[in-house]
Order: sequence, then C-alpha cells, then structure tokens
Amino acid sequence: MQDFSTDRHDQLLGIARFQVRGGGAAEFKRLSARCMEIVRTRDSGTLQYDVYLDDEETGAVVVERYRDSAALIEHLENIGPDLMQEVLATAVSVEGETLGRPSDELRARMKEGPVRLFAPFLSM
Repeated sequence: MQDFSTDRHDQLLGIARFQVRGGGAAEFKRLSARCMEIVRTRDSGTLQYDVYLDDEETGAVVVERYRDSAALIEHLENIGPDLMQEVLATAVSVEGETLGRPSDELRARMKEGPVRLFAPFLSM
C-alpha cells in the first residue's frame, strides 16, 4: 500500500455536477465565464479549471485541480460568496466531490456545502 504522507495527493481534484434550470443555460455560461476570468487573473494555485456542457445545455460538469488546500481556499475567496450563490441559483441541483487530502481548514469550510470530500485509500 502506498504511503500518502508526502505525495501528489496534496493536490486536490474537484468534480462538480450541475443540473441547470430550464432556460438558465445562458446565465450559467455567463457566470462560468466570470469564474474563469477570476481563475485566470487572480488564482495562483489553480492548475486546471474546465467547464463542460451536455448537448442540451441542461447538465454541466466543472473539473478543477488545485496545487493544495491553500490554493482551493484562495479560489473560494476569489470567487466569493455572492458569485458562488449566483452560480448555484442557476441550478436545480448541484453535487460534487473533492478528491485528495484537504487541510482541516478546508474541511471546515466545505462541511456544509454540496461537495463531499474523499481521501486517498489506494493509488498507483
């Protein structure tokens, strides 16, 4: 079994799935573009930030990868609660996972949200 004490699992991979409200695709896309601009201009530890839409533009998946917990916390602060609430308001439902070893501070911040945390168990 692999020792996870100091390895790539300091990076965090996030996957969020949105069911976009009927007629809300344009607003979701507009807000996603605002988020992307923030990621590109203000985040220092975001390694990947990709937004995918299905053909009907009723389902979306956001794939994010961060250098570490501090980078994800920075991202959440840069996006801010107001923009986050606007994005969430475009969706009927939101669910997701963050994979890796989150810090205690990040665990506390994410405790009440729609994203579940998963720690490494086995890895190659």
